[in-house]
Amino acid sequence: MYSWGDSMEDWARPGAYRFDSARKAERAKDAREAASRGPRTYNHRGPDESLIDPKKKLAPKTKTPLVIAVDVTGSMAGWPAEIFDRLPLVYNTLSQYRPDLEICFAAIGDAHCDRWPLQVTRFAKGFALETELKSLYGEGGGGDEPESYGLFAWWLANHVSIKKTGEKPFLIVFGDATMHAKIKASELSDVLGARESQNQDSIKTWRQVARHWDAWFLRRAGRKGDKVDKQWSQAVGEQKIIQIHDEPRAVDYAMGLIARHWGHFGDFKVNMSARQEEAAIAKIERRITRVMRDTGRTA
Repeated sequence: MYSWGDSMEDWARPGAYRFDSARKAERAKDAREAASRGPRTYNHRGPDESLIDPKKKLAPKTKTPLVIAVDVTGSMAGWPAEIFDRLPLVYNTLSQYRPDLEICFAAIGDAHCDRWPLQVTRFAKGFALETELKSLYGEGGGGDEPESYGLFAWWLANHVSIKKTGEKPFLIVFGDATMHAKIKASELSDVLGARESQNQDSIKTWRQVARHWDAWFLRRAGRKGDKVDKQWSQAVGEQKIIQIHDEPRAVDYAMGLIARHWGHFGDFKVNMSARQEEAAIAKIERRITRVMRDTGRTA
């Protein structure tokens, strides 16, 4: 697990990178709090329902909200742990570029068979994110597929109000499956507390989300062009699906997309050089450069 604060003793090349000095005091405070609390632990019986209830509505005050959603069904294997363990790295890195960054996490399951098909945290920053993250529960259920990505999209479209800044905030979804074509009215009622008499179309809901969020699907590797790719292409666009074959690099792809768009990819490459081999860095850079070009971005 990566550490809060400036310590890089677990990095491959400690000293090869330095976080910015402007937020040094804040990182030191987070490190002290992390040390006093001890290692992050999860409740293996269920989530903290007082924190993850998807019936809540959120209106982050920041101009830089970030939503990270992770499919926590059984087929995702160790991915959720790999992603969540890198929380301090994600926040410490990206908050250098946008100090007002706040992050919301979502855990996506299957409303057809899971007890907790959607768990969502509040937006938070710094060490406060630890409380939010450990409130989640990796149920590890789900059927073979599809999963309830549509239910999550409906929540985001109807329960989260964001500031209009002229720039879409990032939404990163880590997953590996198709979504149910319809969001049942009963699921909207039972899970989200919504009063909808009709089933909702998942693809249309995702397209609504994509009008307001810079949505990306980072896919655990599958067969290119298969039914998963085809459905997600309809939802967020073909160019915004990235198949990831190297599991430990999943978070670097997400951070790289964001850093590149914000104009800080040079610094991010130095960050990676303290943790990764040159070949891995070059691979990530090539992929991100290509998808940025394919989506018409020049940053």
